[in-house]
Amino acid sequence: MTEIEIGRAKRARRAYSFDDVAIVPSRRTRDPEEVSTDWQIDAYRFDIPVLAAPMDSVMSPQTAIAFGHHGGLGVLNLEGIWTRYDDPEPLLEEVAGLEGHDATRRLQEIYTEPVKAELITERLRQVREAGVTVAGSLSPQRTKEFAKTVVDAGVDMFVIRGTTVSAEHVSSQAEPLNLKEFIYELDVPVIVGGCATHQAALHLMRTGAAGVLVGFGGGAAHTTRTVLGVAVPMASAVADVAAARRDYLDESGGRYVHVIADGSIGQSGDLAKAIACGADAVMVGSPFARASDAPGRGFHWGTEAHHADLPRGQRVHLDTVGTTEEILFGPSRVADGTMNLIGALKRSMATTGYTEVKEFQRVEVVVV
Repeated sequence: MTEIEIGRAKRARRAYSFDDVAIVPSRRTRDPEEVSTDWQIDAYRFDIPVLAAPMDSVMSPQTAIAFGHHGGLGVLNLEGIWTRYDDPEPLLEEVAGLEGHDATRRLQEIYTEPVKAELITERLRQVREAGVTVAGSLSPQRTKEFAKTVVDAGVDMFVIRGTTVSAEHVSSQAEPLNLKEFIYELDVPVIVGGCATHQAALHLMRTGAAGVLVGFGGGAAHTTRTVLGVAVPMASAVADVAAARRDYLDESGGRYVHVIADGSIGQSGDLAKAIACGADAVMVGSPFARASDAPGRGFHWGTEAHHADLPRGQRVHLDTVGTTEEILFGPSRVADGTMNLIGALKRSMATTGYTEVKEFQRVEVVVV
């Protein structure tokens, strides 16, 4: 890829966001009703290639259950408000009423309450008893501490999610998590990330992960780019990690690792472009925070928003547009791509002649 000279001492390659690319129609079209959005990872099959992000404004045990019944995978934040408090509803109501910087300060206070192992067990039990696939997320820093609790509670899919996750974390303060050893010893498939480069993704794939999350600092509630100066445009990041998947497939003799775009999926067109760039599925946060049945009550925040020393996110207010079911399947009452995400994906695939999500990765894209 051609590099651009920023100055005499620094060169950089050009990278593209989802807004910078567009999908090109082909010579063949199909009826949207003939399109399949099925997605399978390990032994688990889903009707839609969508994971709901493990964010307290998006996923509660109840919304994770509902999302599973809609055919997707709801991932519960196992370090969130639901595993710190027996009844977090009054706190969620309070957060929705805060203004300005008071929201960040209060979130920091709320999340000082310790995570309780018994609440992790209880929340996962609620989801499991509803008969849907059970998925929970921990940060790399807390994975060792609570992994046994999570597995013993009967989780089906283990998600290790951070702003950035590497296969080799160097620390002189504590023994870091050995991902390869940890994943090898687990009896459940693991999805791990985020990452944003070919090399980082390849290293994560070599740990034995079933899926890799692609993204860094691109979410609607993130301020990572402003605070740390770190961000990677998602179209390029997904394409780079998809190339790592192809290289690892050859290296491993046929082991396929799923690429999951996690960030900058704000409208239905972003979902389609993520798959067109090579993603197998997408992890979505802010569109579901717009749901009338979301726990955030129209507000949205991530784990970075309440960091004790250096918050890299903020609580943002989003317009409520409809129920989670309407946001997924319509009918849409708006023309901005925030409702009927799956209907839009099917129509995008049909317009370009593809009937399977995996095939749709081969569609032509252009830089706009």
